[in-house]
Amino acid sequence: MKKGLGHGTVEFLRFIWYPTIGNFDHLYPEWEVRDFNNRYRYLDLAYMPEGAKGGIEIQGYGPHARDLDVRRFKDLCWRHSLLALDGWTFLPIAYLSIKDETKQCQQLILAFIGKFLTSDTPSSSLNWTETEVVRFAKRKLRPITPLDVANHLNVTDRHARRILHRLVDSQILKKESGNERVRTYSLK
Repeated sequence: MKKGLGHGTVEFLRFIWYPTIGNFDHLYPEWEVRDFNNRYRYLDLAYMPEGAKGGIEIQGYGPHARDLDVRRFKDLCWRHSLLALDGWTFLPIAYLSIKDETKQCQQLILAFIGKFLTSDTPSSSLNWTETEVVRFAKRKLRPITPLDVANHLNVTDRHARRILHRLVDSQILKKESGNERVRTYSLK
């Protein structure tokens, strides 16, 4: 961040990413990537949790549409194609949408992150409620509470606590806060 980011990237981080996610974990600005043609490419933001490859591109109207010549257009197509073949998932965000459609962009970011966080299937030894709690915990991006689980599953608080205790015993969840009575849980 100290070397300077583009204005669109800074606005995206300020109005979309941080208010939605609350941290910059696994997010790398101006990430250098080599494509299949052995050319260096730079991503505005790379999101890489546990080996995943997500690229976020902030696209201004001028450089990505109005002022685009044929050669640059072809290069952008090659860039996206070659990086996609290397396993990158791209999310283009129009600069104008950052201010005009903030809530929609925030929802888009949650869906984008969810694509990487919910790709693992929980163990087949779990029952359906335990499986759903694991998926729910992955989507939440913060520690979960028994009340969160109770509301999500439409069960009592006591039943939610029993499910959470089983997941802790199975070493899928860990106790995040609280000594006598655990208040929050997170994935191990």
